[in-house]
Amino acid sequence: MNALIATMGLGLLCAGTAQAACNAADTAALEAFDRAWGKAAEAGDEKALEAVYGASYVDLQPGALSDRKTAIHGAVADAAKLKVSGKSAPAVTHDFYQISCTGQSAMITHRNWGPLEGAADGQRWQTRSVHQLEKAGGQWRVVGNATHPLSEEQRVGYMDLEWNVAELGKDRAWFERNLAADYLGVSSRTGALEDREAFFSEFGKTTVTVAETSDMEVQVDGGRALVTGIYTTRGTDEAGKAFDRRTRYIDGFVMRDGRWQIWSSQGTPIVE
Repeated sequence: MNALIATMGLGLLCAGTAQAACNAADTAALEAFDRAWGKAAEAGDEKALEAVYGASYVDLQPGALSDRKTAIHGAVADAAKLKVSGKSAPAVTHDFYQISCTGQSAMITHRNWGPLEGAADGQRWQTRSVHQLEKAGGQWRVVGNATHPLSEEQRVGYMDLEWNVAELGKDRAWFERNLAADYLGVSSRTGALEDREAFFSEFGKTTVTVAETSDMEVQVDGGRALVTGIYTTRGTDEAGKAFDRRTRYIDGFVMRDGRWQIWSSQGTPIVE
């Protein structure tokens, strides 16, 4: 039996960004910097990469230590090989950014993922990157980096947070893809049981404008997982009436076809 409980430690609130000593403009600028770095690496843009890496840069991944020169050369060489092959760069998504900063230093973490080549629909590779930045001459420079694969606990936790994003965007396709065929839930509003069909019969009737998860804990036992936490939502119901709710929830996940699927969900309103 492999029973593990992990407090996610991600500091994530819904699709938002955890912040410390950063205002909204700082956070947006740092995320834009990070995304531009990824595009420069994909394109093998040596000049742009030279403006990204600090002189003291080091990659801290075990067995893959590299300095500024090695990192830039590697990115340029990889892009050149891809161009010669005639293939397109693999699709990679970067999401769930966490950014903290002071006047002269910053930390950026985010998830990276893409489809597994040749695997069944919905299967992904997933990693998480951690970047350390320092400001020199008024410009941000990356001085440290580490990337690691996600544990099953982290994969499930991120999926639970994807749920928030899908609810905010009324993304029916996400739920059709990720709700198990034998899903069974209990409505936090009415206490009624709902299967997959009942879930979709109610889908989209409310409009959620805020969806935040806190106090998240994840438990994985083989091919089953549970996520608990507090879910804060604000928006309007089907009648246009505003709501502001805090719910203690427990979501169940099951591993099928090589990926996690939502198997159950139950929420209890928190009465202040």
